[in-house]
Amino acid sequence: MTVAKIRESLGGLAALAGRVAAEQADAIAAIAARYEQTLRGGGTLFFAGNGGSAADAQHIATEYVVRYQTNRPAMRAVALTTDSSLLTACANDMGFDEVFARQVEALAEPGDLLVLHSTSGESPNVIRAAQSAKSRGVGVVALLGKTGGQLKDLADVALIVPATDTARIQELHLAIQHVICDLVEDRLKG
Repeated sequence: MTVAKIRESLGGLAALAGRVAAEQADAIAAIAARYEQTLRGGGTLFFAGNGGSAADAQHIATEYVVRYQTNRPAMRAVALTTDSSLLTACANDMGFDEVFARQVEALAEPGDLLVLHSTSGESPNVIRAAQSAKSRGVGVVALLGKTGGQLKDLADVALIVPATDTARIQELHLAIQHVICDLVEDRLKG
């Protein structure tokens, strides 16, 4: 029973990854181009999400600042999920819906890019972050799941993993972000 469950789980993930590769390579390439354009122009990539997606945001921001595959100059990237004092103060004083929007208002400028991870596309705080970015002339990329929710219509580029299982969606988001990071690092190293 255990071996069958392992094969089913990993086989399902592999099949989903294959489907995303076949159906959404153009969207992934478009996102990589947006990251490259932002970084070449001196802009910053801002990453945000909730729960496991928050962890993914931190993980990916770190890949740009520190390194991914090769040693190269640091790239401008910030996870909006890491400052516990800011997050708790904003949640307490303004409500949790504003925790990312407030940071976008304070930090993001035209030429920057906000990258949102959301398995549903319905979380009020990521929707408010996208709205705040749009009002400031900041681009928005969204990695989504399920139907893409409201967030898909606020993003300049949206990639929707065609699944309903949160774990599978998050696993694919991280894999896709690694592919993008590899492309961007290769184009910008040196």
